[in-house]
Amino acid sequence: MSMSRPFKKVDYTQALDLTVRLGDCLPPDHLARFVVDSVALLDLSALYAHYGSRGGEPYAPEVLLGLLLYGYATGVFSSRKIERASYEAVPFRFIAGNQHPDHDTLATFRRVFLPELKELFVQVLLLAQEAGVLKVGTISLDGTKLHADASRHNAISYKRLLEVETQLRAEVEELFILSEQSDQRDIPDGLVVREEIARREDRLTRLAKAKAVLEARATERAAAEQTLYEATMAQRAERERTTGRRSGGRPPKPPVPGPRDSDQYNFTDPESRIMTNPTDAGFEQDYNAQVAVDQGSLLIVGWALSNHPNDSQEAEPTLAALPSAIGTPEAAALDAGSFGPATLMACEKRGIEPYIATGRDPHHPSWQQRFAPLPDPPPEDASSLVKMAYKLTTTLGKAIYGARKCTVEPVIGIIKEVLGFRQFSLRGELAEAFEWCLVCLAFNLKRFHTLSGV
Repeated sequence: MSMSRPFKKVDYTQALDLTVRLGDCLPPDHLARFVVDSVALLDLSALYAHYGSRGGEPYAPEVLLGLLLYGYATGVFSSRKIERASYEAVPFRFIAGNQHPDHDTLATFRRVFLPELKELFVQVLLLAQEAGVLKVGTISLDGTKLHADASRHNAISYKRLLEVETQLRAEVEELFILSEQSDQRDIPDGLVVREEIARREDRLTRLAKAKAVLEARATERAAAEQTLYEATMAQRAERERTTGRRSGGRPPKPPVPGPRDSDQYNFTDPESRIMTNPTDAGFEQDYNAQVAVDQGSLLIVGWALSNHPNDSQEAEPTLAALPSAIGTPEAAALDAGSFGPATLMACEKRGIEPYIATGRDPHHPSWQQRFAPLPDPPPEDASSLVKMAYKLTTTLGKAIYGARKCTVEPVIGIIKEVLGFRQFSLRGELAEAFEWCLVCLAFNLKRFHTLSGV
């Protein structure tokens, strides 16, 4: 059946010979143009200092940095995929200047220059301040679990480690006895006793290293738990003194020293930890990534990363990462997991007014609870927990803490869901921390581009 209506068709033989101008493919307000312009404003002298005066002609740092920043800002984290995009995707081809750095060059650049990103992170925030889109006032802090480049199936528990160690020592003893027998007819064909002993001794060496690490971690954990136990007992005693009543419930038990049967060591990335995934209550090999977000601009102004499974000690390093060059926030909003003496002290040391949840609020309060009059202020000698709970009932406290759910939580959601960053590409806590800085830097450039209205 023929149709008289004309259609626009393509001659693909001729299309292959078309000359395309990159400037016509990228609109003036495209993110790739913004990344190139922003990188041109950064001081990259620390990166150039790594290069010697002799050798071949390397790619300029701004080219490789621009490719990585645009890749991370658009959800392309693999150096191989970035290399392929420099051929197939117009924005990457524009940033690369029609050149094609190979994946090994990109991966090496990322690995070598990650420490320099801390200073570049600050420089981008200063650019945002100069542009008038960042005015540091109140910040929100939160954390999230991100997968390490390691499988939990390549880990061993302390209990299993002891069992395997005992088994291997028994096998080594059996093999020694077998090798000393004058009659070698009992040795199976193909069994080289010397090699089997060496293989088991090598594994015993690895297990000994894992055992030493787990015991050292247990000592560190016991010290931290003892400090927390003493602080909790002091709070109970203070509450009993101010209320005149005994605290309800069982008193906390003092920490038990030594490794636990369930303590895990991962052979692929020993510095990562088994952590609970709050989404599905599963266990994964993770790191704990933290951010401090400016409530006005939604720019990340501080970041930190650790292998601690909870957030009780994470406020201090995150607040310490706030660049002094951009000023000090007036207030900070944190969730209940961060409440404790360490967080309060960290805020007080920096002159930041904390607004920290003291527990979980009901999702559907009654109208009597919603419109209840403000309670009387607590006495001066009230506990820090009571004072904080009252502060969050004030109009200012409700406004500052209420902004958490529409500031820092969406930022983390964008990083994990929109950009798709859920797993690190490198191994080791220090390398992961700098890669997290790269993620935050790329997010800030994308957010800066949106705020600028370019």
